[in-house]
Amino acid sequence: MKALRLLIRLSAYYLVLALLLWVAYAQVPDLHRHLPLGVVETLLSESDPTGLAGVEIHASNVTTEFGGVLWLVVAILGAIVLMVPVSWVYMAIRQKSKLDQSLLETMIILPVAVTGIVMIVHNSLALAFSLTGVVAGVRFRNALKNTADSVFIFMAVGVGLAAGIGMLMIAGIMTLIFNYAFLTLWALNYGATEEAKAYMRPSHEEPKEEDKGIFD
Repeated sequence: MKALRLLIRLSAYYLVLALLLWVAYAQVPDLHRHLPLGVVETLLSESDPTGLAGVEIHASNVTTEFGGVLWLVVAILGAIVLMVPVSWVYMAIRQKSKLDQSLLETMIILPVAVTGIVMIVHNSLALAFSLTGVVAGVRFRNALKNTADSVFIFMAVGVGLAAGIGMLMIAGIMTLIFNYAFLTLWALNYGATEEAKAYMRPSHEEPKEEDKGIFD
């Protein structure tokens, strides 16, 4: 029952996003030239034998300061919007006693930072090396409660990278498949045995009062 409620919520969310996108494209057919929605075929067809060329951000009609600011704002907000349903999945499958609120907040905010960083370094090898040095000098001491939680962090980074190069379409497809894959595994209680180390709360199991999740 809980898995069904999550399925309905996810489907409704993505349906609304698809409807808004369809209406926007109906009004502006070349919308991807003004906003960071991306053209997947163009990205896949790009080739650079040296591997040193910067990533081309496809926004050919962004020629004004206002257009550039709008493009960046949409990229950042789009990354946040796409990470919201990912956070729902995390809150649904994890027991309340094992839910990491700092990880949940990081999932939403991390794509914002990654999007901005990609925008800064996307065409500068020098800046990319500088960023590597800065990151190497920062010590991160916050350990994840469960190593499997790192999958959600990787997804947040992936969404930020896609948004930073103006490919929100790719980010949307990634999160959609990611969420439905986790939902399927959760609903089927895939690989569960008595001796198995569980990561997800069984979807058919009614949790104790203190372990109720956001969709209970």
